[in-house]
Amino acid sequence: MEKIYSKVEKGLLLHLIFKLDEFETGRINIIPPDEFIQCSALKMNTGKTFKPHKHIVKEVTDLDRIAQESWVVLKGMVKCIFYDIDDTVIAVRFLDRGDASFTLRGGHNYEVMSDNTLVYEYKTGKYEGQERDKVFL
Repeated sequence: MEKIYSKVEKGLLLHLIFKLDEFETGRINIIPPDEFIQCSALKMNTGKTFKPHKHIVKEVTDLDRIAQESWVVLKGMVKCIFYDIDDTVIAVRFLDRGDASFTLRGGHNYEVMSDNTLVYEYKTGKYEGQERDKVFL
């Protein structure tokens, strides 16, 4: 897993890349537990099951939430351009089938590199429209 930290604010985690070939048997928690978006990689064998459950509604105590975003490439290739908190390019990476990117802070841009690319995009919500969600660089 590649972690991309700010050059402006040392120690501030901005982006993560998790590649398909990094899966190991069991669970890998990709995102630190104090971040709003959460993701784990699970490699499981036939018969694996979990206890039935539901999640508890929790009171939000941290109101300073930024929309955090993840892309998971199902098919094709995507070029990711990642930006630091001062809007300068900090890294350029390519995602292939099964790879995922996570933006916790900073900016990003994606360029699709092959026809019929399929991607799942996940974001923390709730979504209140483009004007309240993003600023274009």
